[in-house]
Amino acid sequence: MKQSFKSSRKQLLSFISALLLLTGISGCTLIPETDPERGATTVTQDPFGDSYTTVQYLDQGWDIADSLWFYTTTQGSNLMPYDFFMALEQQKKPELFRTDENMNSYRYLPQKATSSNPDALPVGWVKDSYRDKEYIGLTCAACHTGQINYNGVGIRIDGGPASADMDSIMKDITKAMHHTQRDKEKEDRFVKNVLALGNYKSEAEVLSDLEKYKQRLSSYITINRSVDEDGTNIPYGYARLDAFGRIYNRVLEHLVNDSVLKELLSDGGALGNTGMTEEELNKIMQNVDKIMTGDQRDHLVARLTKTLEWEQLGKLRQKLFNSPNAPVSYPFLWDIPQHDYVQWNGLASNAGLGPLGRNTGEVIGVFGTLDWKEEKGFSISTLIGGQAAGTKKISFDSSVNVHNLSRIESHLDKLQSPVWPEEILGEPDKERVFRGKLLFNQYCESCHARIDRTDPQRRIVANMSRVSDVGTDPVMAKNGREYQGYSGILRNQYVSVGIGDILLDQKAPVASLLTKATLNVVATPDPDKWFLRRWADWLVDIGTAFIRNKINPSLKHGNYDPDTTVDPFASLNAYKARSLNGIWATAPYLHNGSVPTLYDLLLPKKREGDPEDGEYRPDEFQVGSREFDPEKVGLKSEGYDGFTFDTRLKGNSNAGHEYSSGGTAQSDGNTLPKLNKEERLDLLEYLKTL
Repeated sequence: MKQSFKSSRKQLLSFISALLLLTGISGCTLIPETDPERGATTVTQDPFGDSYTTVQYLDQGWDIADSLWFYTTTQGSNLMPYDFFMALEQQKKPELFRTDENMNSYRYLPQKATSSNPDALPVGWVKDSYRDKEYIGLTCAACHTGQINYNGVGIRIDGGPASADMDSIMKDITKAMHHTQRDKEKEDRFVKNVLALGNYKSEAEVLSDLEKYKQRLSSYITINRSVDEDGTNIPYGYARLDAFGRIYNRVLEHLVNDSVLKELLSDGGALGNTGMTEEELNKIMQNVDKIMTGDQRDHLVARLTKTLEWEQLGKLRQKLFNSPNAPVSYPFLWDIPQHDYVQWNGLASNAGLGPLGRNTGEVIGVFGTLDWKEEKGFSISTLIGGQAAGTKKISFDSSVNVHNLSRIESHLDKLQSPVWPEEILGEPDKERVFRGKLLFNQYCESCHARIDRTDPQRRIVANMSRVSDVGTDPVMAKNGREYQGYSGILRNQYVSVGIGDILLDQKAPVASLLTKATLNVVATPDPDKWFLRRWADWLVDIGTAFIRNKINPSLKHGNYDPDTTVDPFASLNAYKARSLNGIWATAPYLHNGSVPTLYDLLLPKKREGDPEDGEYRPDEFQVGSREFDPEKVGLKSEGYDGFTFDTRLKGNSNAGHEYSSGGTAQSDGNTLPKLNKEERLDLLEYLKTL
């Protein structure tokens, strides 16, 4: 029986490989999932001159199957129809957008074809199915799988921060779609190739969806312009994203109802005295339900775009949404299930349903389909979601795959931090390590506790420090605490926060709106499953979330401003310190990625009056290369034409956390002496061993 199964599986893989070759979808045979490189491949032309010929994995508690499962497990992300992504060409070239070289230029990790990834999509890009349609989407792995290169070896870091530039790739996909519509030859090729894949029946159907998804992505980009109060652009670059800002805006986009829009578009609203007449408003709002469907939203946006001037559209956007202008580094995922609080500002509690809510918000941010609608009746889902009993309820149907999110969170239980690979990067100096450990005890351990990375019972306590104490850039924390939005369809509902329940008024803190929305999505069974399976999976997911989760509700630890009835989100004006195991593999540093190496982090920021011949953190450096510097412990930050990180822009400050240079006081209020260069090197050498 075993031999027969293996033989059948081998024949099936051979058949799929041959089919892919015949259709031109893949230029290689399927790689078995026993490949030590776990499907990783190389590229010949790297934009920043990076070079690696082999990929090596470290012992992080995952085997080959674990990594490949994480890369390809869907979570409900629906960016665009799958066939569109397979056929879309680059803006100014006939080559496909999805080529390894092009995806690598945005720093997504290219992969060979495997049985779980037959189309050789990059790490974290995956086919998702929702309501009988197939989409290209992103998984957790797209933002939380890293790689560093040294001496021709690519060291793949599972759960590590990606170098990805999500902002640019979304803009360039949109440009490619625009250009496809404008170039007749390109459009003809696109339509022909999409139809050949068999999921569309006519050219008109293809072109209609091309316009729809181009418009959706264009709106997404317009809504999420990253600017400060003066209109100055705050580019993200590689290795960071204002994920929360974009998640907030996706939620606000789907909370907007007819009454909010009518108020903003009428005389004296967002447009000032040039507001619309009642007749114009009725024309704009025609065929729009209180809770808009996706198609209704598409038509509304199209009518607004044709009716309003560019300046008026800008005013409306500013009223409805918040600028996601505080990009941060992608957090690393090892020990995440063992944390009490997660996110850079400690927003999310890991107790109870917290992990499911956190991950649901992430899927909403990466294009989960939200089919929210108003219905009659009451159910256990509305009870859990905290909706008041009445004749109508909001059904929070969505593509979010809560079942898989539960499995992914469980999968992360086994993930461990990477250990410095001496055979590749060299052995740390033992004498310096010994001296550095003593310095770590004195300068670092009060916030960054040591843990046993392999202990299944380990717990990670987030040590919160108020922004004014740690001195790092305040914008991310400020936005999380202060951003407001229209509650729309959630108005007059209650949401529980740390100090009690908040009644959602016309405008409410976006943090509370996100909490309410994600809770209701989690509480709603998957609409894409047949009835019994839908409720069975839902009951298992909810039950497992509580039974498996060993984290209980607890107070935050550290020095921070507590939440009060006057300021219910005061505690978000703080940043989290966590254990530093594996920190060597997570450059750039600080929450906003403003310091390229650990050596630079141990230096002070240069200020007016400081001597010119001193050593300071760089005000500008290059980002994009994956080439590793084992001396300074970070990524190559000069000598190539990458993205220029300018620490003088709002949200990009590299100040603060200057404990080792005598510029920041410890949590007990005492400021320790400035380390000299030899002491910094000692401490750096010890950090390699964590």
